[in-house]
Amino acid sequence: MSKPQSFFHLHMISDATGETLLAAGRAAASQYNDARAIEHIYPLVRTEKQLERAFADIEAEPGIVLYTVVDPTLASKIDQHCAGLGLPCVSVLEPVLTVFQSYLGTPAGRRVGAQHALDAQYFRRIDALNFTLEHDDGQMLHDIGDADIILVGISRTSKTPTSIYLANRGVKTANVPLVLGMPIPDEVTRVEGPLVVGLVASAERISHVRQNRVLGTTGDYNSQDYTDRSMIAEELTYARQLCSRHGWPLIDVTRRSIEETAAAILALRAKAR
Repeated sequence: MSKPQSFFHLHMISDATGETLLAAGRAAASQYNDARAIEHIYPLVRTEKQLERAFADIEAEPGIVLYTVVDPTLASKIDQHCAGLGLPCVSVLEPVLTVFQSYLGTPAGRRVGAQHALDAQYFRRIDALNFTLEHDDGQMLHDIGDADIILVGISRTSKTPTSIYLANRGVKTANVPLVLGMPIPDEVTRVEGPLVVGLVASAERISHVRQNRVLGTTGDYNSQDYTDRSMIAEELTYARQLCSRHGWPLIDVTRRSIEETAAAILALRAKAR
């Protein structure tokens, strides 16, 4: 028998957006099936007054404290306050910065929010997001050759969320639906620059996702064929054959998160270069 799930408070203090903390905290918490984290995120904490507000919450609901604060004065106050409360406290970036400093032979610049600077990489991500949104679900095929990645797959294989995730990494991504009995557009089969990747999943998963998708449908919409597993199996066979015919790699997303799917796609792209 599994143990009853317990809960604990996870406080995350950041002088920037808190994305790094969220990723680290959730990665660690996911390793504990019997304990669920109640997350408290405090972004853009850059003054002592802002820090005092976080301290008040921590005192009211004690738990683990993680922080990414580059100001040594504020960081020291967090350490001291948590020590006074007897709470575990970890600076997530400090061990990494120490390794960098040791290897590079120079201390870190300690710039708040440095990873979010409005540099060329930032604007490349914005450009990729705009491109991806314009080329969602088979739109704007006339310039689809400008994409870095083209995702193809039947309905509900996570094409759109994967495309947006990749775009946020600066990768221009288009996605095109595959429909049983309909040829794929010539603009896709003729591209030379972009890497075309097919996404598939189990018929069971797709059926489940589609059933949830059509719950709110009104009118005379008939969802039987859309959610029928035998029909979905035919769609998947068509998709696999199409990708095989054109030499496009396939990724099964049945048990993959969006992040894992994106990582697999980027690995394929690196090999294709």
